[in-house]
Amino acid sequence: MDETLEESYRQTDYHVRLSTGGSAVIHVDTPLPASLQTRVGTHPWGVITGWNPMSLRAPRAFNRAAQRALLADLRAEPALLWLRPAIGVGRGDWKEPSLFVAGLDARTLDRLGRRYRQLAYLVGVGSGRSQLRWVRYPR
Repeated sequence: MDETLEESYRQTDYHVRLSTGGSAVIHVDTPLPASLQTRVGTHPWGVITGWNPMSLRAPRAFNRAAQRALLADLRAEPALLWLRPAIGVGRGDWKEPSLFVAGLDARTLDRLGRRYRQLAYLVGVGSGRSQLRWVRYPR
């Protein structure tokens, strides 16, 4: 694992758009913000994106198409309880539109992460601490 890349993920602010306006910010290894806890309850949740596979910059048109496909795949998941737009804001000029989902377990998110060639995503359960989860790929 690339330590610089891991540190970049850990320093990213994950902004989740609230239906009431504004956003809630999730950080790695911190509890889920209270404004999201009421919607999530005790269910699993995650923040995932289709942008920039393997953490390499991709063309905007490619990223947008991947994000639309990921959104459709998420909406097709029967366990999905809630979905909100989000954006990961890293250091420098790195920004990635993302999606906050509640109700989907890590196994489901791992499958989608592999499909969209992501290296990692955020995951948590209920009001617990978020964790950076690395996607495993078959050798």
